[in-house]
Amino acid sequence: MTATLAVHARDDRAAVDKAISLLVALGDRASNGAGVTELARRARLSKSTAHRVLGMLERNGVVERVGTDYRLGERLHHLGRAVYAPDSDGVRDLLLPYLSDLYEATRETVHLSVLNDTHVVYLAKLYGHRSPPVPSRIGGRLPAHATAVGKVLLAYDSEAVERALGEPLASFTDRTIHRPDELLTELDLIRRTGVAFDDEEYQPGLVCVAAAVLGRSGRPVAALSVAGRRARTDTRRLSGDVRRVAAAASRAWPSRLPRPLRYNDV
Repeated sequence: MTATLAVHARDDRAAVDKAISLLVALGDRASNGAGVTELARRARLSKSTAHRVLGMLERNGVVERVGTDYRLGERLHHLGRAVYAPDSDGVRDLLLPYLSDLYEATRETVHLSVLNDTHVVYLAKLYGHRSPPVPSRIGGRLPAHATAVGKVLLAYDSEAVERALGEPLASFTDRTIHRPDELLTELDLIRRTGVAFDDEEYQPGLVCVAAAVLGRSGRPVAALSVAGRRARTDTRRLSGDVRRVAAAASRAWPSRLPRPLRYNDV
């Protein structure tokens, strides 16, 4: 019996590994889908094995078939929402008009983000006409200490700061704040000015400015930001627009909130 269970455990793990390999391969072609032959090649599986595992994933709604191609299924999208902070759909729906206002005022790439543990999760993004290569993507996560949206949210959340400082702060460029004392000093400045800046701290050539949208308790529910190329983007000038739009969203938050949110106890 023990030997049989061990064999089943090995088989289950192998099946899971194959399924994940196919999902990763499919994720790279998420918008267009891909056929069995291509997915098998990318996942380094035989075509018959890929076909069998894809059939299992399809029966469970994790992938779906369109003609002879496969793409990520609706169930996987629903599961992916667990990456977001609680009630993030409500936050996004409420604040999208203000993200649009910020885009209209700046014509640069703008973001709506929330804090999730020690990372920020991007809920929405509008591209500027001359958008730089920005590492953010909707649903994607970046370390809070290396981004403007992350720092402005950390500035109002002492518990998240403690968690962030509980492990070494990763450096992504030579401008990344990686010393705890420097981060604490930066967060204190952000609380006093109401805005946070990213000066090539996550990606060379990319700058960003962010402000928090505050809930009824004075704690942030989200952050709005503008990003652009360092060579042509004046984040100090844009900080006025970001602060103004975030303040308008903060004022509107209580009157437009259909029910109390769980996120950050706002």
